[in-house]
Amino acid sequence: MPTQNKIAWLVSSLISLTSISVFAHDGGHDQGNYQVSKHWRDLSSGKTSIGKSHGEIDVAKDGTFYLSLMSTPQIKGGLHLYSAQGKKVGEVENAPDDFHGFVIHQDPNGKEYLYGASLRHKKLIKMTLDGEIILEVDAANAIPGKYHLAQTNDVSSSKLKLTAIDVDQDGNMYVVDGYNLDYIHKFNQSGQYISTFGGQDSPYKFNTCHKIRIDPRYTPNRLLCTDRSNGRIVHMTLNGALIGDYARNLRRPSAVDFFGGIAAVAEISGRVSLLDRAGNTVDTLGTNDNKDEINTNVSKPHQWQEGVFTAPHGITFDHQGNLFVTEWNKTGRIVRFDLTQN
Repeated sequence: MPTQNKIAWLVSSLISLTSISVFAHDGGHDQGNYQVSKHWRDLSSGKTSIGKSHGEIDVAKDGTFYLSLMSTPQIKGGLHLYSAQGKKVGEVENAPDDFHGFVIHQDPNGKEYLYGASLRHKKLIKMTLDGEIILEVDAANAIPGKYHLAQTNDVSSSKLKLTAIDVDQDGNMYVVDGYNLDYIHKFNQSGQYISTFGGQDSPYKFNTCHKIRIDPRYTPNRLLCTDRSNGRIVHMTLNGALIGDYARNLRRPSAVDFFGGIAAVAEISGRVSLLDRAGNTVDTLGTNDNKDEINTNVSKPHQWQEGVFTAPHGITFDHQGNLFVTEWNKTGRIVRFDLTQN
């Protein structure tokens, strides 16, 4: 969900090993824990076939959820819309079916826009929530050839595979080639290329820089990378300088979202971890230790257990701090955990 709206709801979080204490917007605080939700059950049980979920999930300030899906012969991909009650309410016109990563970002004018990284078509796309394309950047042409896997002047042979995007407060866009060389490419708000950093060499040593996010919990904000195959999360400045590891020994971290002082990490090896500002694990959700059910997109609905994950891939909080996780799965699955008050 948009960072600005989340911060308006929570100023910070107090952490203990057994519960999450959140500051309410009125200045008081309540104790709360995450429990598997009684809502959205049809979307987590397989009763409702969602489609090939190999993307991301985010929520707009009006409470509508946006889910990116890849096309299959049975279900058209794109950005599908769900109500706060978990009912499908439409699709975003003109949205491509290869948004492996996208965010909803509120620009300084107060209007929300979708920013997506096109996995197959190698594009950065900015569009309105109802599908009007505002900006489209041909990344294969804009990014210098030395940062492409196929180092050639023929951009048609480029093997860029853009897996994630995020936007800072100045409108600069950060997109990562997470399924190839793990470089992070920075563009300004007009779509002009600025710089490249990261990659697989020292000092970054990324191995599948899967998703990136602007971490709003620090001043100035930081850039966060889920370094999936290395089992860690890494912090950088917005200019690309390496700050260091934020968290280690994770189960193939795939995506991150923030609510107050908490970072929720979708781990594709069957778990979600809740981390405090210092990178300490304060809780884990939905842990699955069955090796036959995790790290795969072909687990079947009859194998799914309520509140237990198979391959968490995308993640978002809503405005109340409830947590929504989309899994890498050919049938499609969304698992919801609710923030409950003690």
